[in-house]
Amino acid sequence: MEQHYQISRHCRIDTQGVYVNGEQISAAISSDFATFSKAFYYSLETTYPKFFKMDNLSKLAWLGAELLLKEEKTKNIGIVLSNRHSSLDTDIKHLNTIADKEQYYPSPAIFVYTLPNVCMGEIAIRHNLQTENIFFVSAQFDSQLAVDYCNYLLNSSRVEKVLCGWVDYMEGNYKLVLYLVEKTGIVAHNLNVVRQLTQ
Repeated sequence: MEQHYQISRHCRIDTQGVYVNGEQISAAISSDFATFSKAFYYSLETTYPKFFKMDNLSKLAWLGAELLLKEEKTKNIGIVLSNRHSSLDTDIKHLNTIADKEQYYPSPAIFVYTLPNVCMGEIAIRHNLQTENIFFVSAQFDSQLAVDYCNYLLNSSRVEKVLCGWVDYMEGNYKLVLYLVEKTGIVAHNLNVVRQLTQ
């Protein structure tokens, strides 16, 4: 028998501001992501010093996950994320540290973030998640793939919930849309709803 799931919470972070379940909770503090992310981190009234060492993609993912998972009790949550630019923003920064043979100074602190799935690791560490996770790279969010993959994880009882969505950062341009899929929620988890949330 096919199981139907729901989206219990969702959030969006972009240059227009921060939204949770469609309600704006913060206007865009600054068009500069470094300024915005730092100010928004402090507004969450949390203490997590490692945040300041992350690359921008991980900071963006971490902030979105914090909005949805901060009060979450279960740790059996899968993560399914995707974006367009992979870790290219950080890759370019790493390339700049090794391009000049005369000024060769590779930084482990930068290099460690040259995979897009590292942002999932930062979420997992923060929320003590040791479950299924996958990161897709595509030109745009593949709603059908996301719905099917979340349903597969939940139907197979591998996880109780799935944190799913889009997190993309490139040269100051950023967009995050995350949603939590589980058995009960506020809106149906289906292709039309996911397309509407992520457009």
